[in-house]
Amino acid sequence: MRDQDGERDGTRGDGRHDTPHEQEPSPDPEPRPDPEPHRDHGPRHDHAPRADREPQRDEAPRHDQEPRRGRPRSAAAERAILDAVIALLEAGEPLAGLSIERIARTAGVGKATIYRRWSGKEELFVDVVRDMEPVDPPLSGTEGLADLRIMLESLRTRGLAQRSSALLHNIFAQMKSHPKLWDEYSGTVIAPRRAAMLAAVRRAVAAGELRDDLDVELIDDLFVGPVLVRTVHRPEAPLPDDLVDRLMTVLLQGLAPRRV
Repeated sequence: MRDQDGERDGTRGDGRHDTPHEQEPSPDPEPRPDPEPHRDHGPRHDHAPRADREPQRDEAPRHDQEPRRGRPRSAAAERAILDAVIALLEAGEPLAGLSIERIARTAGVGKATIYRRWSGKEELFVDVVRDMEPVDPPLSGTEGLADLRIMLESLRTRGLAQRSSALLHNIFAQMKSHPKLWDEYSGTVIAPRRAAMLAAVRRAVAAGELRDDLDVELIDDLFVGPVLVRTVHRPEAPLPDDLVDRLMTVLLQGLAPRRV
């Protein structure tokens, strides 16, 4: 049987097929029907070619064989994998309980199809979260306050997305209890966003839009902090459409009383 990448699973190097008793047993003691994958998201990734054999459960792929060249990569297979994780989570499976084998079976692909795109579960789960979150908006890369405003508004809309999606809220709660997974998300998602914020603040300082006698990281915290408080620490606090504009106006004008 071929998976969605066109690979034939269960085929040995000598051309013969594995018999059922030679195949790897299911990790679930009592097999149960897997939920139908959710299909509402668009493709996001482009990863390295597949290795010639499937790795064992939760084992990284071998690199001692030359990867096949010229094989088309299947966006449909990647979409099926992301949707399979979402479907399993929607069915109540905890992140810690998901195995690569279970995900592959639900997606209808071989384990190597997953491993050639993601090195392990942590990397895969981070892409699932990114797939569910609103897409990061494009920046000019040359503006200061304008780009800063775009990123603050993106932070506000992500907060709204977590409030409206019980699944996304639950995933973040589980991620924070798994240090390895949270470190992966922090390093690949949060850190680049923070670096982009700091770069925008530096551009604003250079353009004379912000004071040049203050620490750049302090300025960044003053802008980001209020939005984070409302999205993370005060989930009941309102996130109105004009929140970012009001915040920036107050910070730029200052909090001291106006003197006549």
